[in-house]
Amino acid sequence: MRSVITRIKDNKKTTRILVSLATLSACLLAIVTAYQWVTRLNLNPDYRIGEVIDSLHGVNVYYNGGVNHVEERNTSADGYNIGLKYQCVEFVKRYYYERLGHRMPDSYGHAKDFFDGAVSHGELNSKRGLLQFRNAGTMPPGVGDLVVYRPTVTNPYGHVAIVSRIDFKQGSLEIIQQNAGPFSSTRETYPLIYKPSGTWQVASNRILGWLRKK
Repeated sequence: MRSVITRIKDNKKTTRILVSLATLSACLLAIVTAYQWVTRLNLNPDYRIGEVIDSLHGVNVYYNGGVNHVEERNTSADGYNIGLKYQCVEFVKRYYYERLGHRMPDSYGHAKDFFDGAVSHGELNSKRGLLQFRNAGTMPPGVGDLVVYRPTVTNPYGHVAIVSRIDFKQGSLEIIQQNAGPFSSTRETYPLIYKPSGTWQVASNRILGWLRKK
């Protein structure tokens, strides 16, 4: 009799655990769904999607509203894929296409895919057709370099930007970016640190490195 009662109690305990797990899963799904929905909206009434909000060397940065908002695909007259309007990838690829006349051999992929961990420091990233340098390596970044950020919990796709200004004397680096968020700036500044070992580090653990045209 006691064993039967014990089994009943164990079954009830298991049921409570399963119900709790199911409830937690439903809550997490609701949070993720709500986040995906909200980040597709334009929550900033001061700007409209597609409005020019900055530029570098004649290449415009457009306002995108929520970070997960997507317009149609931007392509060149002859069909080269520049990217989805107005995501961060679209800006950096448009900058390299319009400013530098560069077409990436692999014109697709998320921002995080622009940095190839298998490519050695200073070697050619063949998918992008650009030299790749690691953060905290021996090559400092330069104006026009394409900066690649690692993914985060809220942004699994990573991020990309362009170096817009460097002050070696003051030890600072500025980037320009598209689709940073409805209330975020198109510019960010980071400390640029030179170490006695001969390495240069942009002081952000999000930055993997930078790409550069030969």
